[in-house]
Amino acid sequence: MDNNISIFNINQISPKFGANKKKLRLGRGQGSGKGGTCGRGHKGAKSRSGFSKKIGFEGGQMPIQRRTPKFGFKRHHLKKKFSLINLDTIQNFVNQGKIKNIVNKDILIEKNLIGKKKLIKILGRGKLHTSLKIFASKFSKKALLNIKESGGEAIYE
Repeated sequence: MDNNISIFNINQISPKFGANKKKLRLGRGQGSGKGGTCGRGHKGAKSRSGFSKKIGFEGGQMPIQRRTPKFGFKRHHLKKKFSLINLDTIQNFVNQGKIKNIVNKDILIEKNLIGKKKLIKILGRGKLHTSLKIFASKFSKKALLNIKESGGEAIYE
């Protein structure tokens, strides 16, 4: 057995010579080498206390995050645009005698409820008391249920 085993204690460990440098003490006289202006130079924003430039600022030059082109594209102009019509609106038109028994795109355009190029979605707010044939691109679940309860028909265009 070898009796020359050295055991390290945590209080005996020290950093390698030259690894730790002393902190520079600025503004402590000309003899220190960093007296007077403390390495900040003369005048200008950077020499003043409280100076902090914005992240990404490049001295007035167009910053890199604005110079580089943006990738990808936005789909919002390709998205289908729906005109939303509630059942209570249709029922009001029926009560006024403006709609008889069929609701389609032509009738809704005539009554100024939708635009010419938009698709129609029927929503379920309100109640439908008359049986109607309704032509639309989309129906909400509540609207479908209400149309069927009133004896009407929901037809997808």
